[in-house]
Amino acid sequence: MVAGVLAGIADYLNMDPTIVRILYVVLSIASVGFPGLIAYLIMWAIIPEEKTF
Repeated sequence: MVAGVLAGIADYLNMDPTIVRILYVVLSIASVGFPGLIAYLIMWAIIPEEKTF
């Protein structure tokens, strides 16, 4: 909910954002957290913002 990265991924995959967030947290904890944080920051930097008109 910080940068909308996981909500954007959920929208792209046609999934509920809450499920994607829970899966991300579980996977981040399982991988000792640090790789998950780095991956989130990289996605935040490279995923373009949604254009709304």
